[in-house]
Amino acid sequence: MGILPAVAPVQNIWTPCDSGRILFIEDKRHRMNLPDAPIAHEGFFATHFFTVRDQEKSKDFYVRILGGKVIKAENPCYIKLANTWIILNSGGGPTPDKPEVLLETPSDLNRVNSFLNLRVADIWACYKQWSEKGAFFLTKPLDNHGWEWRCYMRDPDGYLIEVGQYTQLALDRFKNDIR
Repeated sequence: MGILPAVAPVQNIWTPCDSGRILFIEDKRHRMNLPDAPIAHEGFFATHFFTVRDQEKSKDFYVRILGGKVIKAENPCYIKLANTWIILNSGGGPTPDKPEVLLETPSDLNRVNSFLNLRVADIWACYKQWSEKGAFFLTKPLDNHGWEWRCYMRDPDGYLIEVGQYTQLALDRFKNDIR
């Protein structure tokens, strides 16, 4: 694919809002609302990147079904999802910083090496609400040996998403292990 073109200089714009000021980072092609963006001022943030076929369709899934908030609309799309962020972007060929790597959507949905894991407070409520909004679950929530309830769904590109809720047995075990 070659080297990407240089990006125009970034202009920071402060705009007034009810709670003070919000910083927008803007260049000729992009606008990102802060402080919701995953920009580390110290330490780091963890985000999860998904290569997607259709940014609009994937954005709709993570916003409409899972309740995410769009921070930047496209190329790449940043979504605040609960206490983390996801990034959606099209696939592509090698770049100077990853010279032999191709980004592509899953080719075999039955072979997975990574998945998003959502820990929820009420798995049955999430299962019902997200199913009603169009989420595709592989099974209903199932008991995993008394430690947790879990089920899996797929996003529009077929990425696997685990939805799980710890049982009281697991929570008690965690508390004992911490002591």
